[in-house]
Amino acid sequence: MPESARLTVSLSQPFCSPDPALQPRLVLTDLDGSLLDHHSYDFSPAVPWLARLKQMGVPVIPVTSKTRAELFPLREALGLTGTPFIAENGAVVGLPPGWCHARLDRPGSGRDGVVIKHPGVDIGFIRARLKVWRERQGIRFSRMGELSVLEVMELTGLDEARAKNARQREGSEPLIWHDTDAALDTFRSALEGDGLQLTQGGRFWHVMGRSADKGSAVEWLIKRFTALRGRTPLSLGLGDGPNDITMLNTVDQAVVIRGCHDLIVEPSNTSLYRTQATGPTGWAEGVAHWWGRDDRRVEAAEACDVVAV
Repeated sequence: MPESARLTVSLSQPFCSPDPALQPRLVLTDLDGSLLDHHSYDFSPAVPWLARLKQMGVPVIPVTSKTRAELFPLREALGLTGTPFIAENGAVVGLPPGWCHARLDRPGSGRDGVVIKHPGVDIGFIRARLKVWRERQGIRFSRMGELSVLEVMELTGLDEARAKNARQREGSEPLIWHDTDAALDTFRSALEGDGLQLTQGGRFWHVMGRSADKGSAVEWLIKRFTALRGRTPLSLGLGDGPNDITMLNTVDQAVVIRGCHDLIVEPSNTSLYRTQATGPTGWAEGVAHWWGRDDRRVEAAEACDVVAV
């Protein structure tokens, strides 16, 4: 049976409501190199914990550099269609119906009825300013929008359909940097003057609006949850790259997953755990570290499994 099918079976078991006396919880997670393997995009080592979190009533929220188009099939495969998502490093936020406010959000007109928020700036503005600064400073980089689908496939390991989805940008532009570190610093300063910022992911540099990053989007979602539910959740964040630092500094408990790269990831969060394993195995290790067997909620979820059998 395919892994995604096994996950669907696991998550379709009868739901057991968590103890209402327990503090609500949220898991906010990077995808590439974290919940998904950096090379194969496999997530099978995380399946048991994904199923357990579902039974516990804990939303698992993707916080990723991927586009909205990339996320729709992934959310289905991961069993996360009922939870929000943060795409393009915080430039796009998607809210399913259960996370929408009757007065603040228009009904979602897109797929799955999701309401889309754009905290940052339009992709057209970003690309126009990148063109200006490349010509003015003579710097060398390649935008994802300039790459062919085949080149994106070679760089990322994605198949053709997913590579096409990766090019459907709304509020950020990935770059491959071909110039010096000094030129990068000058470029970063120029972008800041335009209200833009530069952040480093596992494969690309990403240009987006200054107000759009993973941490700001996560903070907004936590406030939305609190406003709708009337209780502040305990939040757990997991990531492996520099672009995850703002998210890891925003949550209550943070996990830095050992990456398949040499990039420095140094959050200032004092409640920090670093995994020994990489990818989805490290993801499961990090969740277990903070929310392991000493948690009554886990025991209740396992009791539900017994009843379901």
